[in-house]
Amino acid sequence: MALPDFETIRFERDGDVGWLWLHRPDRLNSFTIAMWREMRTLGQHLVEDPDLRALVVMGEGRAFSSGIDTSVFTGGSDNDLAAGDDAGTRHPDPSVDAILRTQDAYTWLETAPYPTIAAVHGYALGAGLQLALACDIRVFARGTQVGLLEHKYGILPDLGGTQRLPRVVGPAKAKEMIWTAARIDADEAYRIGLCERLVDADELEKEAGELAAVIAAQPPLAVRGAKRAVAASANLPVREGLVVEAEVQAVCLASNDMREAITAFVEQRQPRYVGH
Repeated sequence: MALPDFETIRFERDGDVGWLWLHRPDRLNSFTIAMWREMRTLGQHLVEDPDLRALVVMGEGRAFSSGIDTSVFTGGSDNDLAAGDDAGTRHPDPSVDAILRTQDAYTWLETAPYPTIAAVHGYALGAGLQLALACDIRVFARGTQVGLLEHKYGILPDLGGTQRLPRVVGPAKAKEMIWTAARIDADEAYRIGLCERLVDADELEKEAGELAAVIAAQPPLAVRGAKRAVAASANLPVREGLVVEAEVQAVCLASNDMREAITAFVEQRQPRYVGH
């Protein structure tokens, strides 16, 4: 798949695992409008990619992301939130419309059928933490500082933070973190369930890559079905969620991948899944 040339992000493939790098290390990978646009464009290309079985998101340099670049508030026309070919298509209020379209830069990581992993080091503040929250799994390096600091600037987390953080740490803890603009370290983040794994900083890329490889080696239909079913658990009553679970399982039961899994088990070899 041919991708556009990007300036603020970098995408690579390692077999069936993708690596998305935030590529503004001199600015601690702080987000600009251009960066969100490139993230959104990449998502449009990758969200249904049948060859991806896992995706790791990392930041180059000393940080995952320190948040929003101040140029977002002081820049000229290139930083116009209302710009874009689809401006005005999401909401009649231009400001709401622009925010909704900016949210797309992150939302595809949550809605993509394959698992997404945030490998976080240094800082994940504001927009940076909200990016990590859009991923399915978070691996934090010890010493990392994270927080939603938007109240310091008279705003609130509007890139999914108010929706995803409560689902991860609970509503009360989420409100406490947002209202106090708290900055917490990786150990506290792990304690409250904000990240699933805590590793040494020099092992972060290796650990995230190994986790992605383990996931990518699982039967793709079952992995994607499980992601869909687990997502349904947050939004549907149990009885309706059970229907989703049954629907995705029916696909697996009729698949070549299930037959391959059984054959490989009998033959005592590693399965070779094809995703159908």
